[in-house]
Amino acid sequence: MSSPNENPVGDETFDYNDRYGITRKRSWILPAAIFAIIGIPWTIWAALDHSQPELSSKLYSFSITGEREITMRYAIERRDPDAVVLCTLVTLDFDKNIVGQIDDRIEGGESTVERIVAIPARLPPVSARIVSCRIS
Repeated sequence: MSSPNENPVGDETFDYNDRYGITRKRSWILPAAIFAIIGIPWTIWAALDHSQPELSSKLYSFSITGEREITMRYAIERRDPDAVVLCTLVTLDFDKNIVGQIDDRIEGGESTVERIVAIPARLPPVSARIVSCRIS
């Protein structure tokens, strides 16, 4: 007795896909090729560009130097050493309200600059932070 997949007439195995005209679809190949051609170089470019930001800042420490003053030590790194940078620094009270704010202007010169800045406050401060640094 023959199995249902065997062709009793010849040596070939019987295939329902051939009999009913069903073909394998390879519609994913074109989108995959387009993604590979466009997507992979874009991903590499984006990773390299964003791994080296134009400007970054780091807060090292702060200390309360008076009843209404905090001294902050921070650093910036900029890709263009000649760019002028403006950093907004704030002091906060116990409830995290802003009690003091200054804009520290850093002239061009070196790519990495470390600063120590005194920030006056209208109430006794307990902490300080860098709100933003931007190239002006």
